[in-house]
Amino acid sequence: MFIQTETTPNPATLKFLPGQDVLGQGAMEFRSPDAAANAPLAQALLAIDGVQAVMYGSDFVSVTKDGADWAHLKPAILGTIMEHFASGAPLLTEGAAGAQQHEDGEFYDPSDAETVATIKELIETRVRPAVAGDGGDIVFRGFRDGVVYLTMKGACSGCPSSTATLRNGIENLLRHFLPQIKAVQSA
Repeated sequence: MFIQTETTPNPATLKFLPGQDVLGQGAMEFRSPDAAANAPLAQALLAIDGVQAVMYGSDFVSVTKDGADWAHLKPAILGTIMEHFASGAPLLTEGAAGAQQHEDGEFYDPSDAETVATIKELIETRVRPAVAGDGGDIVFRGFRDGVVYLTMKGACSGCPSSTATLRNGIENLLRHFLPQIKAVQSA
């Protein structure tokens, strides 16, 4: 098995591509061993000293480090990913998907339902594929008083350019289609 690696705009995150589906659709992020209780690969990666977070994407695994050096971390991460996929072990055990889907509920006024549906469609079709290409994910959290609240995950979380991505990229895109949007903020 050959696993490719790609850099991301976030120097603390690398994207690992095992050459096969990982999650298929969507994304899941794990920032602690407890959060990864039903995700054996994420739990094994988080056990590596220096690994701060793990995100599963459609066909990749993003790993975020704390201050550690990639030269020391990368071999252990590659070995762990290779061993997991070669073993045929499941990516998720029972109960993992539900826990991720229901974290932090969305908020918006019911009278804004049509606007929110358009925001979600734009994020799903135009924004998520771009941020997934960089090893991250973006999730709608809410809409209030013309402000869209989004959560950045994976390589996008803590990335030095994430503020610019939110303000210059996503905000401009959403305002183009929905002039009533005043701002986009991280939630």
